[in-house]
Amino acid sequence: MKRMLINATHSEELRVALVDGQRLYDLDIEHRTREQKKSNIYKGRITRIEPSLEAAFVDFGSERHGFLPLKEISREYFTKSPKDVQGRFTIKDVIKEGQEVILQVGKEERGNKGAALSTFISLAGRYLVLMPNNPRAGGISRRIDGEERAALREVMNALNIPQDMGVIIRTAGIGRSVEELQWDLDYLLTLWSSISEAAEKRQAPFLIYQESNVIIRAVRDYLRQDIGEVLIDTPQVHQEALNFVRQVMPQYENKIKLYSDNIPLFNRYQIESQIETAFEREVKLPSGGSIVIDPTEALVSIDINSSKATKGADIEETALMTNLEAADEIARQLRLRDIGGLIVVDFIDMNANRNQREVENRMRDALELDRARVQVGRISRFGLMELSRQRLRPSLGETSGHICPRCNGVGFIRDLHSLSLNIMRLIEEEALKENSSEIHAKVPVNVATYLLNEKRDNIVAIEARNKVRVLVLPSPNLETPHFEVSRFRSDQVEGEATASYDLIDAADEVEENLLAPGESPIHRPEQAAVQMIQPNTPAPVPIVKKDPSFFSRLFAWFIQLFSGNEQEEQKQDQKRDQQNRNQRNNRNNQRGNRNQKNRNNRRDEKRDDKREDKQGKDDNKESDTRNKRRESTDRDSGKDNQNRDQKQGRGRGRNQKKDQQDNREQ
Repeated sequence: MKRMLINATHSEELRVALVDGQRLYDLDIEHRTREQKKSNIYKGRITRIEPSLEAAFVDFGSERHGFLPLKEISREYFTKSPKDVQGRFTIKDVIKEGQEVILQVGKEERGNKGAALSTFISLAGRYLVLMPNNPRAGGISRRIDGEERAALREVMNALNIPQDMGVIIRTAGIGRSVEELQWDLDYLLTLWSSISEAAEKRQAPFLIYQESNVIIRAVRDYLRQDIGEVLIDTPQVHQEALNFVRQVMPQYENKIKLYSDNIPLFNRYQIESQIETAFEREVKLPSGGSIVIDPTEALVSIDINSSKATKGADIEETALMTNLEAADEIARQLRLRDIGGLIVVDFIDMNANRNQREVENRMRDALELDRARVQVGRISRFGLMELSRQRLRPSLGETSGHICPRCNGVGFIRDLHSLSLNIMRLIEEEALKENSSEIHAKVPVNVATYLLNEKRDNIVAIEARNKVRVLVLPSPNLETPHFEVSRFRSDQVEGEATASYDLIDAADEVEENLLAPGESPIHRPEQAAVQMIQPNTPAPVPIVKKDPSFFSRLFAWFIQLFSGNEQEEQKQDQKRDQQNRNQRNNRNNQRGNRNQKNRNNRRDEKRDDKREDKQGKDDNKESDTRNKRRESTDRDSGKDNQNRDQKQGRGRGRNQKKDQQDNREQ
């Protein structure tokens, strides 16, 4: 059975887990010490316009100004109609600095980037999403298709939607009546009316409306018919969730339960260890393999290792089984960690193309449970698969951790010898500068020990060569790779030299620079001008079809018994009609296949005839050429014979004349 577990025993952290049996498949954690700004609605003031970016920067009350592109600015805020601008209009033509706008946070601040803002407001309800200033964006969720989409389109046409607004039906709206959807729409219209009134009472910047906390969001977005029960381990949070369910979805009131056992809620269902895997770099697979997840600035890389996996009969089958397990676990980890953006998966190499297609299909099937939009590519010839996942909210690592103060997020630091030699080079570089009198090196204790013992001769040589004084100050408050090298000129050094042990106390100031970002003073969140709005009317209770009683089932059985022949005949007729249709379809397919085969055969015969004609022509040309060569050879041989005969005749004539002359002489 699927359950929703809500842990609120610690006020600083609220955790919502969705489990199927004892397997965790979704997780949401919210920290009270870190303010969540996504989906909040503010009234802001445009402070700067950047034509090169086609965007504006807006002060909405945060430390860093938000980013508002031109495409996210509604036409109701345009100071001039684009038709009045000659040629292509720019952002400076339609808005101006100092202008106040109502906007919503689309993406949280990340690193040096400010929050992404939009003036197209969207208010999420139980079944609908209202867009009060974007009438063109209405429709039905992309996840709904087929007959359900057609049915919802008819229901949507029956709703009383204002002309200047748009509405999107969520997946939770499947199977809901017009009354339920209209009630949800009326509630969102009341909420938008309160937001509009509050925005006119104060000047920017200030918070108008704050998105619900993780408890209300989870109940609103995840509570479905397939969720068996919702267990909450705190009476206060239980009452808060119960009040919300009574207002919005009273049919699920009996599913909201208070957990009061002595064993912690998450330990009862054995999911604490599964939650810890979301914070680890390496995740083990059941077969013995593992996946390694490394986030970088550009993308998130996931590497798959077979490790001790020996389930397959050969190396190809082992790679396939490990990759299939990894595909399921990767889809689960993406949900648990809320990883967004570009993701590259390095699968174990597989030679067979059918195995690659099987892994691709398994990955797509595993990602169907994800609420975020995920685009999946194919496995390349290098064994890599590219994915792009929608960033719904900051990742688990961003909300529950901070960058390591020692390595600054790199993941490794320089060893003792390398760091010490680097400090030596910096000391010598500072000593070479003109008018240098003293060089102070504040370093960790182990680095100072190495410099004062193994590198003592080098330090003495630097002092003698550059005529400076080098002080190595060990600081217990410093850890590798942090250090500080300072240079003092002659006019900065007092008359009497300060003892080195008095200078060590100054190194304590470095500790303040090493404080983690999460250790800064807690910022008190701003109170929203519009709090939770109570609906004017109670939510309609959907009509649930009751199971028929025993006598109803018995009566239906008798009716079916006596009318069984007619139903059997109808079934037989339907079966025969279906068989006839199938036979006709098969005959048509066979006829089409035969026609296609005949066309292919005729095409092949024509191609063969053309090939034979061409071959015959080539053979005729070759025979003609051979005949011509033979005739020329015969002519040449005839001429040679004639010349030979002529020569022989002339020779015989000369011999006869010689014989006649000899006879006369005798």
